[in-house]
Amino acid sequence: MEIAMVRRDLNHILTELRRAINNHAVAKAADLYALAWQQAAQAPPSETREQRARLTSYKEVLSSRRWRDEEQRQAAQPSPGTAPRSEQRAVPRPRPHTAPAPAPVRPAVVWSSEPGPKSSTVAPPAHRSGVQNQPTPAEPRSRRSSRTAEPALLETGQLWEIATELRPLLEQTARSGATTSWPAIRKRLPGLPRLHRDDESVILWLVDEDRHEGEPLLSALVTVGDRQMHPRFPSIAEQLGLCTGRAAAQQRTAWSYEVLKVHQYWRHRR
Repeated sequence: MEIAMVRRDLNHILTELRRAINNHAVAKAADLYALAWQQAAQAPPSETREQRARLTSYKEVLSSRRWRDEEQRQAAQPSPGTAPRSEQRAVPRPRPHTAPAPAPVRPAVVWSSEPGPKSSTVAPPAHRSGVQNQPTPAEPRSRRSSRTAEPALLETGQLWEIATELRPLLEQTARSGATTSWPAIRKRLPGLPRLHRDDESVILWLVDEDRHEGEPLLSALVTVGDRQMHPRFPSIAEQLGLCTGRAAAQQRTAWSYEVLKVHQYWRHRR
């Protein structure tokens, strides 16, 4: 019942978004687009495939040159009821008190070394303060300089948006019998922001959480260095129900086999 309500509300938001796009309501469309992704994140990926596909098509409109030109044109127009600038008086105003922004919310994915069954749903979002629910960076904070500091964690809706856009790219990589890396992904997705390493792991988990029954893990195709296993892959795989073993050699063997299965599975699929 809860999932049905999520989908109903999401469909309503998508209808309003379509109407805003048709009416060239730039600001309203941007707000509805962000709200739609937040709503989509409240249900398992398999329950919102159709809606997320519609959002992807709307993103093409919202990022088009014509839409950006319309956004600039509307931004340059004075608000209704605003007097011309030459007639306005500069009146000092007290600085309003603003409450701190709420912390971003994220899927509660527990990065444990203990194997477990594949989750069929996405757990309720956890606040950013719950560090026990986040992957632990391998490098101590004390060794990082401000120049190499990682970016802030993204909100749940943003993570789902990126994962939805990334999955077709990984499917294409699998069909070509290749692997990829995050630097290569950023080149193929120019709008992709620089991601926190924990967000990279959550996004890959979301990509494979959206897979059909029996599909191998596309996240295995994301490598480091000279096409080597990503160090986070064993944790991601175990969260999805694939046991990779404890020893490093066992994990590399399990990863190599998963890459082979991905290439074979997607070779003749379109």
